[in-house]
Amino acid sequence: MAANIGIRAHDIKDPSIENVVNIIAKKGLSSVQLALGKSLKDINSGLGSLSPGFAQKIKRIFDKQDIQIAVLGCYFNMIHPNHDDRRKGMERFKEHLRFARDFGCSIVGTETGNVQADIVYTEENFGEQPFLEVVESVRELVEEAERFGVIVGIEGGINHPIHTPKRMKRLLDLVPSNNLQVIYDPANFISKDNYLNQERVIQEAFDLFFDRMVIVHAKDFVIEDEQVKMVPVGQGLLNYHFLFNLLKQKKPYINILIESTQEPYIDGSIEYLQDKFGNA
Repeated sequence: MAANIGIRAHDIKDPSIENVVNIIAKKGLSSVQLALGKSLKDINSGLGSLSPGFAQKIKRIFDKQDIQIAVLGCYFNMIHPNHDDRRKGMERFKEHLRFARDFGCSIVGTETGNVQADIVYTEENFGEQPFLEVVESVRELVEEAERFGVIVGIEGGINHPIHTPKRMKRLLDLVPSNNLQVIYDPANFISKDNYLNQERVIQEAFDLFFDRMVIVHAKDFVIEDEQVKMVPVGQGLLNYHFLFNLLKQKKPYINILIESTQEPYIDGSIEYLQDKFGNA
């Protein structure tokens, strides 16, 4: 069994989406995470722009090379302190949900945001109120997903309100819908305090919600100046042998999407992942 490996489309740096798809296909990759605003630079993909025709046009470009759009990335701050900005993000995500099937995709993904307006994360995110605001936002998005038979994919992160596997499980319990699933990035739950016990952190995630994982993100990390720093796949400390042993048993053929990895590292990262997967 080979790993089912893809990549974020915007990590291929080319202004033409047709060229991006051709490059991805030549690398032997099978799928992408497509963030419309990042990959379609010369096409309006803002709120109100989507339609079945738009989606089908993009889908056909990927279909020509047999590349699956595994996830529509629509990452936004769902607990933005400015409620007008929060609402715009919510409505844009809902629009992605409505047209996801026309892209040949069933998952729209996001992280859970930040109590601050900028990208400087704070431990305030770990409080109960930010978590409850995440629950409120996710519940609203899931209600829309249920109407259209698609999936809200939530990605946790160490600096976010969903910053531990236990927090993710609590979110899943409080929004009890099968239209809510998990985009699992094992590196996102790693900190300077737990990286030496990363296998325990990975195992905990599988114990709590492996059945809800629909996408796995693949990146890597090192510890630099007592902080976690993300690096290209294969250049760090993530125990892919341990991870892939679990995936082979629990989630065969799940989409594994490379991220935080750009040229000149992509080919080496693909080879690294396939080797690790084959030997797991």
